[in-house]
Formats: sequence, structure tokens, C-alpha cells
Amino acid sequence: MPTALALSPHLDDAAFSCGGTLATLAASGWTVVMATVFTGSVADPKGFALACQTDKGLGPDVDYMTLRRAEDAAAATALGVARPLHLGFREAPHRGYGSAPQLFAGLRADDAIVDDLRPALGDLIAETAADLILAPQGIGGHVDHLQVIHALQANVSQRAAGTPILWWRDFPYTVRHETPKEPFAESFSRLESVTIGFAPEAEAAKERACSAYASQLGFQFGGRAGLVKRLAEENAREAFRLMGALPAALAALATTT
Repeated sequence: MPTALALSPHLDDAAFSCGGTLATLAASGWTVVMATVFTGSVADPKGFALACQTDKGLGPDVDYMTLRRAEDAAAATALGVARPLHLGFREAPHRGYGSAPQLFAGLRADDAIVDDLRPALGDLIAETAADLILAPQGIGGHVDHLQVIHALQANVSQRAAGTPILWWRDFPYTVRHETPKEPFAESFSRLESVTIGFAPEAEAAKERACSAYASQLGFQFGGRAGLVKRLAEENAREAFRLMGALPAALAALATTT
């Protein structure tokens, strides 16, 4: 049974950006592993880190990441995939990024998290024996997404060489601005562009999975109705850049340019 490994920076990125593809793979018999990198709880957060939960209506006494990990487990169930993995690294607000603009202004010189991510992702790829990897393109420029890309690219040139990768377009960053930041646009432009369409069953599974991230829906979409509207506008399609050969389970559903 082949295995797909989705490397999600945050607890929602994979479902938002490639949930339909993950549901499709799972329904066709693949083992799908949804692994999220930045999931660690931090006791007694302060400043901007605390504001990241209070601005979503969650009090300072709430263990924000415990709540989000539970949402992620519900999303995985909705997609029909295995219980998700949580790598436990700390999000950017706990690594010195002190405001929302800083999250999108490029990597801090003292943010060395990639040194820990490289071996962790390499070990995960080896342990899962992944036949396909799905990962972000970093559209929007969030620093956590960028660090995951840097760590995965290092593994591509070493341990994971030859494993096909579908690099997803990061939703909803793709629809927030007419011309969103694309820090890796030049390198990804060399890869084949692939759009994967999926059946109504997978579309419904993706909607249920994305809805499971209830703590994020107001902030991201203005509520569940906004999420449903945005997903409908995607027309049951997800866009990627492809490195390697597309698995047969997806080839019949894909258009390439």
C-alpha cells in the first residue's frame, strides 16, 4: 500500500491547501500521513504570542495548541486519513517574531529552527517510506512555511531524492491578495504545473475537514459561511508544482501545463 506524506507547517495548512487530494488518495487505498511541524504548546505565553490566541476569542487560560491539535485530529477523521502526527516545534511567535507583519517580512537572522527541522523531516520521510510528499510553496511568505521548505529542500538533495513531491499553493494566502508574495516563485516556475480535480465526495470531505479548525474560521474567513464560499470558488480543484512523476492514482484527475 503506497504512502503519501503531507508536511503541514501549521495545524490546518494541509487540509486547506490539498485536503481534496488527500481525501482522494485515502479513498483509493493510500495510507495518508498528515504531519504538522509547528504544534508545540508553550506555557504562559506573553505579548504577541498570547495575542495570537486572544484575538481569536480564546482566553489566556486556554492551551491554544492543545485545542488546535484536537481540531487537527477531527480534520484527519473527516478526510479519512490516519491520525495526524504532530512534530512539536514552536511556532514563529515563540521564536522571536513579535508582530503579524514580522511573520511575513522574511526570516530573522537568529531563527535557526531549520537546523532542527532538517533531520526531523528526513527521519519522518524515512520512517514513513513515503511514495509521495505534499508540501507548501510558501505563497504568502509566512516564515514557518519558508523554514519547512528550506528543510525539505535540503532533504530532497540528500535523503529524499527521487521521491515525487507535489508542492501545493498555500490557501488561503492565494486568495488574500491579488498578487501574494511568492518567495520561491523562480525555483517553482521550473517545475510542471499540475491541477488536480476531485469528486464531490472528496470536496465534501475537504469542507468538513476545514470546518474542523473552528478556532481559525473567524480570523481566516469571517466564519464558516465564508470558508464554504471560498472553497466553492476553488471549484473542487487544487494546484501544485510537481517534482518527479505523478502517481497513477492522481494522473487521471490531473491537468498539466
